[in-house]
Amino acid sequence: MELTPNTANAYIRDAFTKMLAVVDRLGDAKINVKPPGPDTNSAAALVVHCCGVSENWLGHVGLGRPSDRDRDAEFQATASVAELRSLIEAARGQAEADVVALDASPAPVTRDRPGGAHPVDVDRSPASLVIHVLEELYQHLGHMELTADALAAAPAEPP
Repeated sequence: MELTPNTANAYIRDAFTKMLAVVDRLGDAKINVKPPGPDTNSAAALVVHCCGVSENWLGHVGLGRPSDRDRDAEFQATASVAELRSLIEAARGQAEADVVALDASPAPVTRDRPGGAHPVDVDRSPASLVIHVLEELYQHLGHMELTADALAAAPAEPP
């Protein structure tokens, strides 16, 4: 079985489209609000993190682009719905282009790039790297959906 760029990009589009739906559901009033509990994240922070994940793993680790990623800062980020929409659209477009570029140059992904060792030791192919990004996007999409559910159940806080 082979993971084609068309299939991978369909799933990348799906994950980012569903993130946009959560962003729209929360709106500017709740997009930066963390749900109750320790170590939770706002949906805005999760979006920023997912955009960083795709750039880091596909662009930096996979294709060797320089990176100045600050992963910790991603979880502290705040943004408006409009800013998140622009960020998601740009990240989605770049991720789709990166998948095509990875397919055109299927050399094994190297471990010597800062920003993360390849997630699967037995298969260091570009396809396994793309699967890792999809895994992360959908995992955090689930977190965003839970965040939206928790915030919808909570009474609105005064401004």
